[in-house]
Amino acid sequence: MRALVYGLMATAALGCGAAQAQQKTLYVAAYGGSFEQTMRKDIIPAFESKTGVKVEYVAGNSTDNLAKLQAQKGNQQIDVVILDDGPMYQAVALGFCTDIAKAPVYDDLYDLAKIPSGKAVSVGAVGTGIVYNKKVFDENGWAAPASWKDIEDAKFRKKLVVPPINNSYGLHALVMMARLDGGGEKTIDPGFKAFKDKVNPNVLAYEPSPGKMTELFQSGQATIAVWGSGRAKALADTGFPAAFVYPKEGGIVLASAACAITGSKQAAEAQQFIQHMLSPEVQTVMATGAGFGPVNKTVTLTAEQQVGIPYGPEQMGKLLVVDWDTINANREAWNKRWTREIER
Repeated sequence: MRALVYGLMATAALGCGAAQAQQKTLYVAAYGGSFEQTMRKDIIPAFESKTGVKVEYVAGNSTDNLAKLQAQKGNQQIDVVILDDGPMYQAVALGFCTDIAKAPVYDDLYDLAKIPSGKAVSVGAVGTGIVYNKKVFDENGWAAPASWKDIEDAKFRKKLVVPPINNSYGLHALVMMARLDGGGEKTIDPGFKAFKDKVNPNVLAYEPSPGKMTELFQSGQATIAVWGSGRAKALADTGFPAAFVYPKEGGIVLASAACAITGSKQAAEAQQFIQHMLSPEVQTVMATGAGFGPVNKTVTLTAEQQVGIPYGPEQMGKLLVVDWDTINANREAWNKRWTREIER
């Protein structure tokens, strides 16, 4: 009997060891901060439970994670990467992303989520527009900002804050000012001219830091800014009278996109994880936990959950998409020109 028990124990141990050896590990690289907390707490455990695949999370900003892909070229240790849309277009151009597997959930996505190459897909979105101090506007009898052109208004002299163009919010503003004056991504000169001649006199600071931007508003130095819907919501959640608008010409989508890495040893699981990210359940979690507008049209949010994020066909339909291929090809030159001509 004792021999039988030992035999059964040994068999069980071998079976357990075999199961552990067979368990697959998926490496997912994405943002830190509140996004990482939401991923670790709610999104990854559900995927692991459903698939039996272990997920290792690699936290870093988009620039850092793109650099990791470049450093690991030919021997990738990342299976799925989630990046801001600009860096994602770079990752696609550099050959790091494989085709997104078509699945039923793909048909439920807004068009702006479908990156033209078919090698990446947006999993969430925020919008770039204008945030302003509603209390100050009310006290002065000013109408809420309605156009991108409003940042040229002389009444905002030294009261406007704009991130620099190495930040997506500032870059979006440059593109919009170019578009409104007859140019665009392929003809950026009108944008630089508008900033130099009309916007610059109003600028208190070209500030990239969300923390510093918040301080400038709370101290009363800033009254209006170009910023994102999620950032504006976070400021309003502190009790500050921040209001956010998409200008009549359109806000610009700032999307977070996912791709499965070419050469991944867990190719099928990488595709499964991306489909998981696009499911209505996870899209709802990202909206409520990370402030991302759902790109899945079937997601239903309460009125309270909708506050501060782009939601629904009307808002998603008004968000504009920039030409990242053109921008990325010229961005280094634009950054140098910006330093030379605008932010001197």
